[in-house]
Amino acid sequence: MGAARALGTGIGWRPEIADVVAGMPGIDWVEVVAENVCPGHLPDALVRLRERGLTVVPHGVSLGLGGADRPDAGRLAALAERAEALGAPLVTEHIAFVRAGGALTASPRLEAGHLLPVPRTRDALDVLCANIRIAQDALPVPLAVENIAALLSWPGDEMTEGQFLYELADRTGVGLLIDVANLHTNHVNSGDDPAKALAELPLEALAYVHVAGGFERDGVWHDSHAHAVPRPVLDLLTDLASRVSPPGVLLERDEDFPEAAEFTRELTGIREAVAAGHRLRESARAVWGTDPDRNTATPRAHENTTAGADADEDPARQRLALAQVSLLSALVAGTPAPEEFDRARLRIQARALAGKRADVVAKVAPELPHLLGARYRTAYLAYAQGHPMTGGYRADALAFVSHLLDTGQPRDARVRHDLREWWLDRSGPAPRPHHPTARLARATRRALLRR
Repeated sequence: MGAARALGTGIGWRPEIADVVAGMPGIDWVEVVAENVCPGHLPDALVRLRERGLTVVPHGVSLGLGGADRPDAGRLAALAERAEALGAPLVTEHIAFVRAGGALTASPRLEAGHLLPVPRTRDALDVLCANIRIAQDALPVPLAVENIAALLSWPGDEMTEGQFLYELADRTGVGLLIDVANLHTNHVNSGDDPAKALAELPLEALAYVHVAGGFERDGVWHDSHAHAVPRPVLDLLTDLASRVSPPGVLLERDEDFPEAAEFTRELTGIREAVAAGHRLRESARAVWGTDPDRNTATPRAHENTTAGADADEDPARQRLALAQVSLLSALVAGTPAPEEFDRARLRIQARALAGKRADVVAKVAPELPHLLGARYRTAYLAYAQGHPMTGGYRADALAFVSHLLDTGQPRDARVRHDLREWWLDRSGPAPRPHHPTARLARATRRALLRR
């Protein structure tokens, strides 16, 4: 990836906080969810930030680079288009899989609708490296990939998180987006040692850092992006900054947005945590006369190919595909849990995925919770139990409404009528015209069809 560009202190840009971000002092850059912006119709607030000189980095969530399939060319082209439209110095994605099934397993394709962890095995690493090389070749700017938060762990891991990330960066030259909140999540949920992970990382590959909040329930940490950043996460940021000066640090928040003053306090806490790390580094330099090497990993020369890895890529893809579809099917389709997985954690992850689906469908189709009221979430979760997602969220919303109508739900005739009109408006190739003449023509056609 080369030397990382200095970014400074940033915040995740969301439409709900556009005015807050625009008026907040000390913001050097923003990150946007790539799939939520259209290159030809960028939000005016985002355009004004760019005109002020702020860097904008697109952050993808749907590539599924950790999946068994090769990256989708259309998704890569869309990410490249957004990078160019935003004048971005880099793009970022996740070390995760988001879909499984299809030709490699001769089974229906399933969508998780969320980021799921990849096993830390040689097979998974070989496939991930190959997929990242494909993405690097398709993108006009450097790529950095993020470690994710996990509610469950794969059995039979062959590497620690730090070792896995080290080999990934070493073999591909990809940049690393290190989320210290996710390191904390994996510490609580899987017992991973975050300090050990930091010590094993090739910090020269660091592109920038994510910081976010979450909450703990019944011994499980949920990376909510809807809570204040906790002290353990800030302490990890200080630990990282004591090892290397991060090119950029970004605060993520996706919902339950606080007032501007609270954002300012959180950003101040982040700056203070980084400054504390710098002081520790300076103290160590005073003792040792130079920066102490705090990484236990031994640097190696970067190689863009790995002997033997590509030769075994297809068998590795198939083995990984079978493992991933087995897990995803258990999570979203109710099939038996794969052997050696923690069944309690699988149930927690399954509930989290269903809840995530319900929340996102409510955002992409806000008319549905409005029409159904308090019944929306209960009805959707009941639907999700027997209907795994096979496409995007908009298609899922249409399928949900179709299911309700087919099963005579809800009983309120007026609500069913409104849901049917909503479905008819969105299920065709183009919205239906609403001119009175067009409505009369539709009514006439329906009457003729009933004869």
